[in-house]
Amino acid sequence: MGDAGDGVVLVEVCGRQYPIRSDLDETYVTELARYVDRKIRTTAKHAHGADSMQVAVLAALNIADEYFRYRNRQPSAPDDVRRRTDELEALVDRAIADNLDPG
Repeated sequence: MGDAGDGVVLVEVCGRQYPIRSDLDETYVTELARYVDRKIRTTAKHAHGADSMQVAVLAALNIADEYFRYRNRQPSAPDDVRRRTDELEALVDRAIADNLDPG
């Protein structure tokens, strides 16, 4: 991983390198990629038989769930956001359960 020049940072996710064009700090972009990589790898361990797209979607849902939970801890979070977060959490739980149960 490293700087590819011209505002492009090379990051590695699941063994593949991706050039990311960004004005953000290279260290920060690399940290984001490592976080996504960990999430995908953790999800893959629990989603037996899922293809790479399913694993990526489940990992993205997990990241979105974390974000929504964090956002909802803020005192100004409206009830609608909390309700939608609960629905998203249930959706993620069902998706994970469906991928864990091959039947």
